[in-house]
Amino acid sequence: MSDDIDVDLLLIGAGPAGLFGAYYAGFRGLRTAVLDAQPQLGGQVSAIYPEKNIYDVAGLPAVRGQSLIDGLAEQAARFDPRYLLGQQAVKLERGGDERWTVTTDLGTRVNAGAVVITSGVGSVTPRPLPCDAEAFLDNGLRYFVPKLDVLDGKDVVVVGGGDSAVDWALAALPRSTSVTLVHRRQQFRAHEHSVQQLRSSSCRLVLDATVNAVLGDGAVSGVEVHAKGSEPEVLPAQVVVAALGFLMNLGPIKDWGLELDGRSIKVDSSMRTSLPGVFAAGDVTTYPGKVKLIAVGFGEVATAVNNAAVVIDPNSSLAPGHSSDAMPVAAV
Repeated sequence: MSDDIDVDLLLIGAGPAGLFGAYYAGFRGLRTAVLDAQPQLGGQVSAIYPEKNIYDVAGLPAVRGQSLIDGLAEQAARFDPRYLLGQQAVKLERGGDERWTVTTDLGTRVNAGAVVITSGVGSVTPRPLPCDAEAFLDNGLRYFVPKLDVLDGKDVVVVGGGDSAVDWALAALPRSTSVTLVHRRQQFRAHEHSVQQLRSSSCRLVLDATVNAVLGDGAVSGVEVHAKGSEPEVLPAQVVVAALGFLMNLGPIKDWGLELDGRSIKVDSSMRTSLPGVFAAGDVTTYPGKVKLIAVGFGEVATAVNNAAVVIDPNSSLAPGHSSDAMPVAAV
């Protein structure tokens, strides 16, 4: 038998934007539920880089990924949002009362006056190494590093040339016996400042190179790489971090009748989608000039929630007031 839940606002996605949206909805006095397919709060931050520092959140010179999520959850907790974790939103329907019903893969039905989609880039699947190395997954081969202590005292090979690859290599340097980064090009796709740090560090760079094979008997012991103009070389490695990016999928959301641009949901300046009463914020959205940053998502979800509050109660004000003027009243 399915469970029916009635709230004012449903947020789909429990990453940074969704959690800040839960706070802001509570600040507006709305009963709120937050739905996410992952079993824990935090979206990609908690799943992929909880130990990495984030440097572009306003007012926080550096904040560890999991610390940011913990702070956002604490901020929202005063309003007691209902979290529905480990459930994927599969169906969106509108009733005669103009309220929306979202049904999950577990049969839970959430009825809400408005919906804000904060699902980030959707589900992500790591891009595999070009060689057949899946047998070493969790036996030395990793796509991300939730806990940095797995690098301690190891020979580490990082494969890739984007922000994640450069960041993992830099994070490994003070902990590992050796660090080598293998990239198929000469140029990186990472932030220039991070690349400069890497180039001036003790990390060995093997560029214009491909990974021919991951070696080992049960567990990783080495990597065979082939740099352009050189003979193949075997590098010692007990940990290989394949940071080659991810394949992204919106999942069932793409079939809800929303206007899309590729894998992104089109929104206007109020974060409205093409469906009335359905808003979106964060990395899942697109509009002219869109920049995908956590900091941008915070502003977008505040805009979405405030506009959703007017949809839920047309007599309410769009302007939320200043949180510093008075202690917000918790939703009941």
